[in-house]
Amino acid sequence: MPWREGPSYRGWMGKDVHGRTGQDIDIRYITEDEIPLWDRAVARGFMRPHVADGSEFRRLQFEPGRWFGAFDESDGGRCVATFRSFDTELTVPGGATFQVDAITGVTVNATHRRRGLLTTMMSRDLEAARERGSAAAILIAAEYNIYGRYGFGPATRGNGWNIDLARAGGLRAGLPETPGGRIDFVTMEEVRKFGPELHERWRLTQPGAIGRTPLWWRLQTGEVTLPGFDWKEPFAALHRDAEGDVTGLIVYRVDDNWDGGYPNCTLTVASFLALDRATATALWRFALSVDWVRKVVVEYLGQDDPLPLLLNDPRGATPHAEDYDFMWLRLLDVPAAFGARTYGAPGRVVLQVSDPAGYAEGRWALEAAADGTGRCTATDDAPDLELGVSELGSLYLGAETVSRLAAASLVTELRPGAAADADLLLRTPLRAFNPDGF
Repeated sequence: MPWREGPSYRGWMGKDVHGRTGQDIDIRYITEDEIPLWDRAVARGFMRPHVADGSEFRRLQFEPGRWFGAFDESDGGRCVATFRSFDTELTVPGGATFQVDAITGVTVNATHRRRGLLTTMMSRDLEAARERGSAAAILIAAEYNIYGRYGFGPATRGNGWNIDLARAGGLRAGLPETPGGRIDFVTMEEVRKFGPELHERWRLTQPGAIGRTPLWWRLQTGEVTLPGFDWKEPFAALHRDAEGDVTGLIVYRVDDNWDGGYPNCTLTVASFLALDRATATALWRFALSVDWVRKVVVEYLGQDDPLPLLLNDPRGATPHAEDYDFMWLRLLDVPAAFGARTYGAPGRVVLQVSDPAGYAEGRWALEAAADGTGRCTATDDAPDLELGVSELGSLYLGAETVSRLAAASLVTELRPGAAADADLLLRTPLRAFNPDGF
């Protein structure tokens, strides 16, 4: 998995939002010359040893006006907090995509906490993202209790499986597979050649998926490296149909573990893409039949993937430790976001949304037609449901249900039956999934 890491604007908690905190700390967009300072600060903030200068890699990512640094002028201008963002596309229910602000590299040094540095950087970034036309912002939350303050809510979950091959008994007979299909090992250069187009086709079928840049593929295949993150070449195999078109990719590693003279190896699937069920079946049958392997670990897979049900004994698959909230989402343009996705049933609900930053604040009528299209418009009608912008973010891609959030006292039902009505409206045939850290 990949590593995670001005103008006036809205602010929270009464902080000064014009670049200085009043404590000789200057928050500004960094220049390319300041990348080495930023690189050292982000390693410190993530509590990683700064084993070598990562500036060469970071220059490949650098976008002026998107990287913040907080510099303590009383300490010789040391960089004490970091923040960066970039634009990417997010797939929403129905297959449409729109631009989102992807936030990463967020750190505050332990010596400078509780001074409003994150609040200032987040405020400025979200305002700029809204002005650029981003309908939402996304991030990977290292800690659960931080980002709800800024309007983010969990929008996808990590999901995976540990498969004991002796218990699982392999895949069931008679499952669909592609006539004339074949699987071939490929080099990392071939992954860079064939992987991007395959992923582009796949991500348009999966709500919650985001785009992958050319640099993403270079990093994942070892063409470029970031100091402090060990990279070892994995195994990679492509699936092609009878016409030779690439329809799937599996990337995995195998540990070399023996119990005396008895092989006891674990195969860990790091990446899995399949455009159809027949391709998926062929790739899983391949992964579950590798010599010497006694256990297969699938690190990241969609929650709706039927993999355990493909096994002769589904009890042979137990949940992987990565089963927790993953990508978080914060709405910046409610009409644009809800107008882009499709809906599970016709209907209308009125939402009263609170948002301290103001982007989603208001009363919104969410309406869906029988053909699955919908719209969200401001209204003065009596509200059916009351909720915060964080909860709205969790509902947007289908990660949560209104009824479950209402049971947890995170949504208030103002009209009896409104939660069930909203769940029918927001229902998605495929739960959101994003396998990529950023």
